[in-house]
Parts: sequence; C-alpha cells; structure tokens
Amino acid sequence: MRAAVWLAALVFIAAIGGGAWYVWNGFVNSPASNLSTEIVYEVSPGLTLTRVARDLESKRIVRNADWFLLLARFRGQQNAMKVGEYLLTLNMKPTEVLEVITSGRSIGRNFTVSEGLNIFEIADLYGKAGFGAKDEFWKWVTDPDFASSLLGERVTSLEGYLFPETYQITKYTDTKSVIRAMVARFLDTYLRDVQPLALDSGMTRHQVVTLASIIEKETGAPEERPRISSVFHNRLRRGMMLQTDPTVLYGKARAAGAFELSITRKDLTTPTEYNTYVIKGLPPGPIANPGRAALLAALKPESTDYLFFVSQNDGTHIFTKTYQDHFRAVQDFQVNRKAREGRSWRELGQKRSGENLQKAKD
Repeated sequence: MRAAVWLAALVFIAAIGGGAWYVWNGFVNSPASNLSTEIVYEVSPGLTLTRVARDLESKRIVRNADWFLLLARFRGQQNAMKVGEYLLTLNMKPTEVLEVITSGRSIGRNFTVSEGLNIFEIADLYGKAGFGAKDEFWKWVTDPDFASSLLGERVTSLEGYLFPETYQITKYTDTKSVIRAMVARFLDTYLRDVQPLALDSGMTRHQVVTLASIIEKETGAPEERPRISSVFHNRLRRGMMLQTDPTVLYGKARAAGAFELSITRKDLTTPTEYNTYVIKGLPPGPIANPGRAALLAALKPESTDYLFFVSQNDGTHIFTKTYQDHFRAVQDFQVNRKAREGRSWRELGQKRSGENLQKAKD
C-alpha cells in the first residue's frame, strides 16, 4: 500500500516537472529554521491533522502546511496523529516533526511517591502536583472491586499496594492508568524479591504488606527496619499487642475521612479496627505503602530479644528488652521536653510531606 502511495507521488512530481521535485525535496529534508529553540506542542483531543499543520506553519515549525499534509499522505500517516504533549524544535525536519506527533510519546513529568505514604497523603500529593483530581484518585484507590481486580484477591482498598517509586505521567495519562502502573510495580517487586521468602514464612501476602507498612511508618532510619521488625515479631510471638502509634493515627483517619498527625491519650484508647493498643495481632490491612526494604524487613527481622522501642526524636529509636528500661527511655526522650524541643516526629513528618510534594512537581 505504501509503495503504491509513493509511486503515485513520484508520478505526480514527475508530471509537474523537475522544479517541483527540487522544491519538494527541499521541503522534506530542510528544517524551517536553524534555531534549536524547543517548543512544547500539544495535540489536544478533536484536532485534525489539517488544523495541526496550519498551526505548525503559523508557529514556524514547518514552512508549508499543504506540503506537510502531502508528506503525511505520502507516508501513510494522515490518520496516525496521537493526542499528547510533544517536544519539538524549530530546526526539526518535517519528517521528524511528523514522526514525533504520530509517536504517542508524550512529555512525561515525574510523580514521586516516597516510602511510607498512605493513600490519604498520596491522593493529596497527586492533586497538589497537578496530575489530576485528588477526589478521582481517592475514588479509585478505595474502590473494592477495582482494587480486587488488580490484585487478584478481595481487598477493601489499594492501601499498601501503591508501590513507592518515581513515575512518568503525561498530561493525558488518566488516573486509573497511574494507579494500575503503581500496583503493577508492586506486583513485579513482590513476585521477584519478596514472594520467595514469604512462601516459607507462613504469612499471607496481605499480612506481609500490613506488617511492612507498620515498619515503614515507624522509622525514618532505613538501617532500623529489620530491628523494628524484630520487635513486632517478638511481640506477636508472645501474644502481646503491637501498640504502635501509626496504626492509631490510621484508624482515626479512616473514621474521620482525613489524615492528620496529631494523637491524644484518648485516641490510644478509642477502639478502631486498626488501633493496636486495643486489638491483638496485626490490623486488618496496611496503614501505608511500604517499599522493597520494608517488605523484606517484614520477612527478615534481626534476631533480638527487644520488645520495646521509643523515638529519639531524630528518626531513630532506643530499643529495650524490659518494660522498666523502656519506661526510663520514655522519660528521657519523650517526657523530657528539652529532648523533644525542635525535634518532634510530627515536625519531621510535615517536613517530609513538603519534600514529597516538591519531588512530585520536579
């Protein structure tokens, strides 16, 4: 078919003479300008190739719209243009311009999701970074049917399964496609790196992700993850409650429909299905989205006798074996106001949220 089109073109050019061939060859192989100025060109839905060709001519990206249309027809690409944002330069040849706007390779922008963010925070990040509506993101990550279809098991949301990573998102990437990419990245990582360990653990995938999410939320120091994991494994083995504050915050958020970093004594005793000061064992599901290291730490804890840990207000913890030692650590690092002054984990969390938003926009 393409050979026939080119044959017709050659017949046409031959018919109108060598001068026309010279002009045509000059158009096809010569850019409209010698300048390397970059232009972000958008092909929006509903645009025809004719309108785009006229626009390209008006912006001095191609010399002649009619010849550009003829080029597209000769190459069999008159119906190949795709919606998207494309990076063009003024010194591109018409053939190169045509290749770009028919490629579908839109300009991508980074959407960075850090380890330990929950669906409240990711939805907020997604909306503030301008990738789409926060409510739309929230709608799909909390849709049980959509979530279950992606994971192949019944879950109430995609909490825990939106893998922390930097994703390339174009202006025309829809929200569901973004979420699918995040879950696909989780499934790939879990299958390759985590599942071989999980098979011998006696834990289900959902339990692994749930424990990993708690580990991820409990430390800002990557090297502590296996030690944090050891505390939780030790407590689970002894039938002790996990008593971890991030689960309280998450249960509070699910009840209120919004996430906040404040926690009170009353919150610790208010029953929710996630409050591990009230319930025994793991909560019913993840409380955040763990990265690879936290997933592995959930299955490869350090060998310790630790049962307690308390924050030193700098992202690290003091680990202890007895309640008496733990009580002293609490007095030293939490009750002592000077130890907490200017180093609150709440402030650290807010700082990280700001950094995450900036990363998502970069």
